[in-house]
Amino acid sequence: MQISELGEFGLISHLTKGLQPQNASTVLGVGDDCAVLSYPDKHVLVTSDMLMEGIHFDLVYTPLQHLGYKAAQVNFSDIYAMNGTPRQLVVSIAVGSRLQVEHLDDFYAGLRLACERHGVDIVGGDTCSSLTGLAISLTCIGEAAPEDIVRRSGAQVNDLVCVSGNLGAAYMGLQLMEREKQVFESRPATDIEAAQPDFSGHEYLLERLLKPEARRDIVQRLREAGIRPTAMMDVSDGLSSELLHICQSSKCGCRIYEERIPLDYQTAVCAEEFNMNVTTCALNGGEDYELLFTVPLTAHEKVSAIEDVRVIGAITKPETGAILVTRDGNEFPLRAQGFKAF
Repeated sequence: MQISELGEFGLISHLTKGLQPQNASTVLGVGDDCAVLSYPDKHVLVTSDMLMEGIHFDLVYTPLQHLGYKAAQVNFSDIYAMNGTPRQLVVSIAVGSRLQVEHLDDFYAGLRLACERHGVDIVGGDTCSSLTGLAISLTCIGEAAPEDIVRRSGAQVNDLVCVSGNLGAAYMGLQLMEREKQVFESRPATDIEAAQPDFSGHEYLLERLLKPEARRDIVQRLREAGIRPTAMMDVSDGLSSELLHICQSSKCGCRIYEERIPLDYQTAVCAEEFNMNVTTCALNGGEDYELLFTVPLTAHEKVSAIEDVRVIGAITKPETGAILVTRDGNEFPLRAQGFKAF
C-alpha cells in the first residue's frame, strides 16, 4: 500500500492503532494535540536521538523491524544511564517515496516490541515526507526519584570504574556487514545466490549491531545490591570517549587495564580475521549500549558479585590524566577515536 493512500493522519492512526498506556504517568497518549503526563513526586528525564539513513544505519543490511527495535533501545539506554526508568516515547519519522506502508508496519513492529519489553508507552510524534532517505527522531521521557539520579560528574578519586557486558562486538558486526555489502554490490545482478553471505560463527556480532538491548537488568541489580553509582554513562560512542566524558565532567583522571576490558570470543576472532587490534575495537567501536559507571571503593565486593559487570580500573587525581595500562605494563593516554557526529 502506498503511504499516499492513507495520508498523514490515516498513517498515524494505522501505525498507532491499539496502543494502550502501561504507565499511570500517561494521562493521555496518542490522539490529541499533545500527550498529557503526570509526575507529581518524581523528577522527569528527557532524552532525544536522531537516526539518519546513510549516517546511522544502512537499509541494505538493516531490517526495518530491527531498526525500530534498536531506535527505541538507544533512547531507553540514555534513561537507564541516569539511573532512571523510561516511561514514554515520542516518535517522529520522515519517509522517502520508496517506502510503503508495509515497511513502516515492520518498523513499528520492532518499536512496539521494544516498548512492550521495557514497559514504555508510545504517546505521540510526527510524520512527514523526505527527499534524502529515512530520518527517525525519538524522544524518551523517564522518571527517577531526585536522590536516585546519577550524573557524569560524581566520580571521586579511588572510585572503581566498572562496565557491563562486553565491548567491541557491535563494531565487528558492522565490519562484517560492510564487507558483505561490498561483495554483494560487486556481483552481477544475475548472481544473487552466489552473493548470499555466510555469517556462521558470527551471529552474536550481528545481533549486537542490529538488535542491542538497553541494560535495565544492570540498573536493577545495582539497586538490589544497594549500590548507587557515583557517575554513569552508556557506551554509545566508544569506551574511551565515554571515560573521557566522565573524567572531564568529574574533574578527575582514571587508570584502566587492558586485561580487564571484557571481550566476547567472537569479537576477538573477528578482529583477528580483519587484522584489527581487538582492544582498539573495544575502546573505540561504539554502539555497545553497555553501562559504564563508577562506584565507591567500599562497594568492591558487592559490585564484583553482580553478574555481567567487570571492574576495569579506578578513578585518579586529575593531573594523572586518563591512562590505559596495557597487558605488558606500558601506559598510554586514552584518546576519543570513536564515532564523531561531524
